[in-house]
Amino acid sequence: MPELPETMDAIDPAGPGGPEVLELVRRPVPEPGNDQVLIKVAAAGVNRPDVLQRRGLYPPPPGASTIPGLEVAGGIVDLGNGAAYEMIGQAVCTLVPGGGYAEYVVASAETLLPVPRGLTRVEAAALPETLFTVWTNLFERAFGREGESVLVHGGTSGIGTMAISLGQLFGLNVIVTCGSDEKCRRAEALGAAHAINYRSQDFVDEVRKLTDGRGVDIVLDMVGGDYLPRNLDCLAEEGRHVSIAAQRGPNVEINLVKVMGKRLTLTGSFLRPRSAAFKAMVADELANMVWPFVADGRLRPVIDSTFPLAEAAEAHRRMEAGEHVGKIVLEVR
Repeated sequence: MPELPETMDAIDPAGPGGPEVLELVRRPVPEPGNDQVLIKVAAAGVNRPDVLQRRGLYPPPPGASTIPGLEVAGGIVDLGNGAAYEMIGQAVCTLVPGGGYAEYVVASAETLLPVPRGLTRVEAAALPETLFTVWTNLFERAFGREGESVLVHGGTSGIGTMAISLGQLFGLNVIVTCGSDEKCRRAEALGAAHAINYRSQDFVDEVRKLTDGRGVDIVLDMVGGDYLPRNLDCLAEEGRHVSIAAQRGPNVEINLVKVMGKRLTLTGSFLRPRSAAFKAMVADELANMVWPFVADGRLRPVIDSTFPLAEAAEAHRRMEAGEHVGKIVLEVR
């Protein structure tokens, strides 16, 4: 095994605040535990939960690193007990409960996905968080199947662009909302069946028109708040509503008569606090059902921009400005 340094560069703010708290510091290189590996990070994805954690609104789960970063790509350089020796040197990408904004990170050996030829480390780092999230919520919780229609808010976000891509691969008709005409055109160019400018159009009326009054089978929602009752108006009978975030607030009032009358299902989930065993199960499903599309080049993340690790603050400013299309990634050199 390669000789490892004792310390590493990392982004580990002392307290909550604006992007300016994201400065490089030195931290000990973590040691892998049982059934874990140590990854030398080449790139780390930037996600909305990282922003919330920086603001002090989304603390790491118990036992997780205080260093932000939920997805990485890189090479395995050390092993804990139970991890197979032949894994040393393998290029992988994976979810982590924290610690991604650093030169090294510990990950569960069972959640790793191989980086196939032709997939860059930046692209690999941009896949796990959105892929795990969309797969578990759109296909497992909402039971999305070929021929169904889906409304996805935030159509040009990392989640939105992944939902469009998976929808194309699995035969879903994906309608998205975006905040500008330009973003609507980008979403349609990426494969969305329709894109609605929520600033100039009423998305409930537009969904009704686009579905001849029937409504969509599924709503994948990261907005919450006052969007939820409007989302229910968009659903067809037997429709399924899946919440994955609550950017406009967690509290909402809904009309239960609509839920009962259309026999709707309301569900949702968090990914980060789920167990390593659950994430390993999802990784296995993705390896069988989705990773062949990655290996043959048919599934690639949409990359908006990249920043050096030392410029994590600029990456967060880019995300908070809301102008990005696809994923923002930190490169670790």
